[in-house]
Amino acid sequence: MGVDEVLAAARQGVRRLVPHEVVDAAARGALVVDTRTEAHRREQGELPGALVIDRTVLEWRLDPTSPWRIPEATGPDLQVVVVCRHGYSSSLAAASLRAVGLPRATDMEGGVQAWKAAGLPVHEGPADVRP
Repeated sequence: MGVDEVLAAARQGVRRLVPHEVVDAAARGALVVDTRTEAHRREQGELPGALVIDRTVLEWRLDPTSPWRIPEATGPDLQVVVVCRHGYSSSLAAASLRAVGLPRATDMEGGVQAWKAAGLPVHEGPADVRP
């Protein structure tokens, strides 16, 4: 199976959110997680209210049963919206979070590129980076 098939499988049956829906979800308590690199965040801007978690430790920080979880990883009912630059790697990350017990994990269609195109705000920092 190639990457296109893996991506399609990760998105199958999942309702991905558009940028304005992410704003609404965050207002209702969803955790918005930005997995972009520091360079991409510098280039595109920081998302207000998002937690920045490196993709390499994402599952350990958000799995509610992990001893390395962040305090916001409160339980399997937590809605997590993963955001990346264009909306591809975030789909794979959300699928991985569902696999570790977060069934409400999803991502944002189009990534930060779509966020900015929708006229939503970004800022220059500082970001809430979680190592």
